[in-house]
Amino acid sequence: MSRLSSAAESLTRGQQLTAYIAGTQARPLPAEILDAAKRALLDFAGVSIGAVEQPVVIATRRVAQSWNAAGNAQIFLDGKSTPAVAVLVNATMAHAMDYDDTHPGGTGHPSAPCWATALALAQHHGLSEHAALAGFVAGFEIMARLGGGGPPGVGRSLQRRGLHPTSVFGRSAAAAVACSMLALTEEQTAHALGAAATTAGGLVGSFGTDSKPFHAGKAAMDGILAAELAAAGFEAATHLYELRGGLLDAFIQNREVEVPPLDFAARWELLGNGFKPFACCRATQASTQAARTLAERVKGKNVTRVHARVHPNALVTAGKRDPRTPLEGKFSVPFCIALGLRGYRAVFTDFTDATMRDKSVMNIVPLVELEAVVGQAPHSAHLDVYLEGGEHLHADTDIVIGHPDNPMSWEDLFTKFEGLAEPIIGSANTKALYECVRNFDKPGSLATATELMGAAADRR
Repeated sequence: MSRLSSAAESLTRGQQLTAYIAGTQARPLPAEILDAAKRALLDFAGVSIGAVEQPVVIATRRVAQSWNAAGNAQIFLDGKSTPAVAVLVNATMAHAMDYDDTHPGGTGHPSAPCWATALALAQHHGLSEHAALAGFVAGFEIMARLGGGGPPGVGRSLQRRGLHPTSVFGRSAAAAVACSMLALTEEQTAHALGAAATTAGGLVGSFGTDSKPFHAGKAAMDGILAAELAAAGFEAATHLYELRGGLLDAFIQNREVEVPPLDFAARWELLGNGFKPFACCRATQASTQAARTLAERVKGKNVTRVHARVHPNALVTAGKRDPRTPLEGKFSVPFCIALGLRGYRAVFTDFTDATMRDKSVMNIVPLVELEAVVGQAPHSAHLDVYLEGGEHLHADTDIVIGHPDNPMSWEDLFTKFEGLAEPIIGSANTKALYECVRNFDKPGSLATATELMGAAADRR
């Protein structure tokens, strides 16, 4: 990655952010970064299309339609609107099934707010594919750094205090995308980031309800709003990203957090993006994978006890012991383990009312004991299953599939994408959209993608 400036280390954190954003459109994007951005776009497109009939999407879309806001930004599988309204729907769609990408460092779900914003602005303002790609990359890099640091870092520390990093830093990321693509000055960008920071929020207590995906949609909407306000002369506090007296002190008041340096010149955070093979909270993925490896050996047998060793964060974000709805099930390690043990693939079609009525699954849920192991890797899980008659089974997930150290291939991502998109837009459009995304850096791809992402509007 090219260095921004040898003087960068003398800048404040806020100045580092604005300088990085200002250089976005001129910064070369290596082939591996373009590839990573397109992988994220494919996953984003699939989880968005697949969520079209989710209740939260229906409600959000209905409200957006009632506003009758004019614009050229495509609301996925619907009409067009102004960018801020379009992204409210689209980013909510992307996070509606909790099936979208996650950043292992703890910043949450970057593609929902970042790709939603990049596409909407490019469509509305007639910008190029490169502008959208560069804007997305800038937003991702900003979000990953602000919320990164792993277990002792910013995002995980926010989660332990009841705050959702996607909601907190998704606003900053969307504002970064917008400032980059709208060519705001560094001074305007500083005000946009300040406006985004002062609207930050989102409660972990909302997990298992429609409010969690709404966090992503509202973050994208607020990010665009912040940038548009700044472009119109709005002035905000510009010190809110510093280590003292800003957002971090407000949300982590005892200052028990390790804040990583921004170090934009050191690496690309996008290369560490993670994708989900299962349609549930990131903190359930490793346990679900371990459980699925035992399904054949558990088949037809009664489970008497399950002991799962998990990372402590799993109890914070996915520790629901008695899930009553499919959405709550996505945030329940015990439920996801039970699904896996009973042979379910834990894809989006497995989180339904019918599954919640499956006694073979639900009878296991109260038998699952969760042990939070300090120091255990977040992407790992260790499972002991005891069967009637005394049989003992064991399974480990050392690195969950989709983690950057155990990545999903393009073929894996297409399989996931096809399963989500084909029932909605049909086989031909699914394959066409896949090819479009694979070649999204080519002129004309944005127009094609826009048409295909609106293709199902006619079906309703």
